[in-house]
Amino acid sequence: MKATTFAAAAFATLAVTGGAILAGPMLFAQGTPEVPGAQDPSRVAAGSYTLDPGHTLVKWNVSHFGFNDYFGIFGDISGTMELDPANIEAATFEIMVPIADVTVASAGLKEHLLRAGKDGAAPDFFGPEPGMATFVSREVTKTGDMTASVTGDLTINGKTGPVMLAVEFSGAGVNPFNKKETVGFHARGMMDRTQWGVNYGVPVVSKDVELTISAAFEKQ
Repeated sequence: MKATTFAAAAFATLAVTGGAILAGPMLFAQGTPEVPGAQDPSRVAAGSYTLDPGHTLVKWNVSHFGFNDYFGIFGDISGTMELDPANIEAATFEIMVPIADVTVASAGLKEHLLRAGKDGAAPDFFGPEPGMATFVSREVTKTGDMTASVTGDLTINGKTGPVMLAVEFSGAGVNPFNKKETVGFHARGMMDRTQWGVNYGVPVVSKDVELTISAAFEKQ
């Protein structure tokens, strides 16, 4: 009886909504839904963009004793971009990453990453008040229809050095929830952490850090 009642209610709901399947807002219809974003440069509008902090992540990983890779994630990232699809090489980026919000699987490791140095010495990693890591682009070079290399200045722990990112345009379209024009990118890069004074564990914990970035920018 309960199953019959449930089925009738479901049928009535579909009838009232015209066959739509409700998921939050009326977003998906029966059949195959259309993905809002597509890897189509013609969808990209020129203008000023800000990062979507809820859907932008920076993953880092290092080799741990040569046995395996250990990785963590930074989130709640903010930033701005000026972009003209007709002149990609004029694009500019400024990204701010809150170091203290690092996410790792081990509570002990997070405590170590944010631990003050002993007896007034420099911390092993970032210290208890690491502030923001910032990346400011200096040069964008188009390398393909969907790709570019971005060279910029990365500042961590008060030290600044160059980093090059290989960037791929991953999609553009209108976000169905907030109705904002959105552009997404994936990027990869490498950094030698000792250039920023993060020397702990070298060389048994690799000095080379691989960065993997997934970024969504919303047009303002």
